[in-house]
Amino acid sequence: MQRRNFLSTTAVFGFRLTQTKAETHQAPTAPFVIRSGESRFQESTQVGLSPNNIKVSSKDTNGQLTVFEYIGKERGGPPLHIHPNQDEIFFIVDGEYLFQVGKEQFRLKSGDTIFLPRNIPHAFAQTSATGKLFFMFQPSGKMEDFFRALGALKTQPTPEEGAKIFAAHDMQVVGPPLQF
Repeated sequence: MQRRNFLSTTAVFGFRLTQTKAETHQAPTAPFVIRSGESRFQESTQVGLSPNNIKVSSKDTNGQLTVFEYIGKERGGPPLHIHPNQDEIFFIVDGEYLFQVGKEQFRLKSGDTIFLPRNIPHAFAQTSATGKLFFMFQPSGKMEDFFRALGALKTQPTPEEGAKIFAAHDMQVVGPPLQF
């Protein structure tokens, strides 16, 4: 009899945990549209001169996916870094970009897509004067908060400050930005 009570109690408790988790996050129940140049929830996550708009938020997907639209207004990109917990996909809409994934380099242009598996050092650089791309993280992790932190900066961080921001959002800087 005690085993039956244990199983019943465990089943009810497990159901309640699942129910509570679902109640704490209310994902959209209808489609939504975010126009070009606009961001979900009307927030800005600008990186330097370049808008980096959230199109699909982790709040929309229970943390499973985040999609950004990056409108590049300057050349360059982030330092070589590792995401231990996220895969990343980039789709180039306009402009030209150089990607390094592990030891390989790839030149991408409008219409190209690249998949970056987690745990592999990578970086990209916009090599054209302007560019536009969509990129996504799966799962979302702390990436939205990372770009919010960058967007809140008043000045360009030093490499050491930048590495601390990366680390606070579950990434590791392992090298400098790409030279092109």
